[in-house]
This record gives sequence, structure tokens and C-alpha cells, in this order.
Amino acid sequence: MNGIFIIAHAPLASALRQCVLHVFPDCADTVAALDVQPNVPPEESLAQARMMLRMLGTPGALVVTDVFGATPCNVAQRLVDGVRSKLITGVNLPMLLRTVSYRHESLDALISRAMIGATQGVIQVAVTAPQNQARRQHHDQDHRDHQQ
Repeated sequence: MNGIFIIAHAPLASALRQCVLHVFPDCADTVAALDVQPNVPPEESLAQARMMLRMLGTPGALVVTDVFGATPCNVAQRLVDGVRSKLITGVNLPMLLRTVSYRHESLDALISRAMIGATQGVIQVAVTAPQNQARRQHHDQDHRDHQQ
């Protein structure tokens, strides 16, 4: 089983972990979070990340960060270098829920699941609720469009 390690600007990593544990309370041992504080040197965050990755105790880990090129991502890049872990940036809650659901799959399959969860979880929603939208007139010819 793979571990999932969230590294993000404080307090996002911990908040995302808490959301995941709300849905999957049984995965607390395989999901870790590191909130990167603004005044902490990257080397210190990296040392803490290495310790936390070891504590996960899983053969592999998917490391996710919030923003590419920012300090949490830079720390994560150094963390996964040379270890059996993969890194994805742009973390969101749908991505995490998908990865936790499939954490037993191979690391490469987990990356694919994460990317699908992230992109399919971003949806434009109608501005108004269906009950507030204009109703069709009974004499309209297009009966195929029965839902608005």
C-alpha cells in the first residue's frame, strides 16, 4: 500500500488531511501532512519531510503539493529525489479522495488516478438552480431536451 504525503503552505496541508480523514477515517496511518511555515528555512522543512516520509512506513509514497515552483514544491522535489516516491503539484480535495481510494494500486497507477480525480473534480456549475430557470412552453417542439 502506498502512502500519501501532502506538503503545502500552512495550514493547507493539515486542512486537506483532515478533510480526507473525515471521509476515510481508517487511512490516518497512510496519509501525512506537512504545513510549510513562511519563516522556516527550506532545509528545515526538508528535514522534517524526510522524517515524516520514513514514519509513513510504506514502500512507496505519492507526494502532492499545492503550487509548482513554490517552497513546498521545491522541498518535495528534493524529498522524492532518489526515493521510491512520485510528486504531483496542484493538489485538490477530489485528487486526494481519489488517491486514498486507490492507494493499494501501483504508484504509477495511483498517479493516473490522482490526475483524473483532480481534473474531473473541477466542474463549472450553473449559476442558478434548476427551479429558478425558465420553464419550457408546452408548445415547444424539442421534446428531447426534457431536463434543464
